[in-house]
Amino acid sequence: MAMKIFNARAATEEYMATHSLTFSTPEMTLKKFAMWLGEPINNSEEKEGTMPRLMSYIEDKKAKSKTSFLESMPDVNDTFQPSGAVTKMYGHLENTTVPKPVSSLHDIAAPKTCIGCGFEIKSNARYCTSCGKKQL
Repeated sequence: MAMKIFNARAATEEYMATHSLTFSTPEMTLKKFAMWLGEPINNSEEKEGTMPRLMSYIEDKKAKSKTSFLESMPDVNDTFQPSGAVTKMYGHLENTTVPKPVSSLHDIAAPKTCIGCGFEIKSNARYCTSCGKKQL
């Protein structure tokens, strides 16, 4: 069984590599990115016609019969990977981990276990990332 997923990481990396965001606000960047994803491009699968660029980032992913909530999450990591206009400026920092700011004391506390399944979760988690049960 295969499910269709949107590869947002690939789309974002391509957009950032081909567009300069020097004088752009985050809101403007998101609007431009959304418009870019909606632009019609030549359909590579069919000889004729066009399709929205968004469709070129839809991929088949094998769905496991017992896929956990955590396994179905998108691919995210905490490494700083410069792209686009800042690549040259930060080239020497590729694949380095950028520390997250501590927003509260809960972020630095020891992890706790889920009250439903016993899975280890963050101390300030409201829901379990394994079973989805609401925490107290």
